[in-house]
Amino acid sequence: MDANGWDSKYDTEEYVFTTTVNRFVEEYCSDLEAGSMIDLAGGEGRNAVWFAERGWQVENIDFSKKALAKSLKLAKERGVSKLHFAILADATGFESVLTPVDLGVIAYLQLDSDSLHRAIENLVENIKDGGTLFGVWHARDNLTKGFGGPQNPEVLPTVESLRAICADLPLEIEEVTNRDGQVQTRDGLKPSITVVLKARVSR
Repeated sequence: MDANGWDSKYDTEEYVFTTTVNRFVEEYCSDLEAGSMIDLAGGEGRNAVWFAERGWQVENIDFSKKALAKSLKLAKERGVSKLHFAILADATGFESVLTPVDLGVIAYLQLDSDSLHRAIENLVENIKDGGTLFGVWHARDNLTKGFGGPQNPEVLPTVESLRAICADLPLEIEEVTNRDGQVQTRDGLKPSITVVLKARVSR
């Protein structure tokens, strides 16, 4: 879906993906010392604003104007506007105003392998040496073992495909694994598989 498509999706008073931080972002990033961070393709800001509330200077980069407007609104409502920047840009070609940052987060940016490689590479270029990269995606295993997320295998990474991307970049993997989760469906909660990546930038 292009930027116009996402604008249409986000063109509602409700927050499409809620205002609650992603459970894996919270689990893996809660213990990090506050600094500066980029939330790449951060959408309506649920993760970016959570970081701002914890004292981080945050930059939500997304190509949807509607999403960023809602992110700014949420930051204002939560009293963290001074810590929140919104940048309209594509994930594979953005320029950060906070670079270099301490942390880069990429949550549910479901792209084909080449595009995802470019997005992660661009993000890593904007993270300090010794900084942290954290990512979370709908896993390809969902096609056969879970529910939710895109149904196109080309935009569903695997542990192996993420390892291959990291091997080509100045990254030391701390963890890359599939995690069990749940998604809400018409028939109630169903099991979902999420792949998470945590790595340290090492140049």
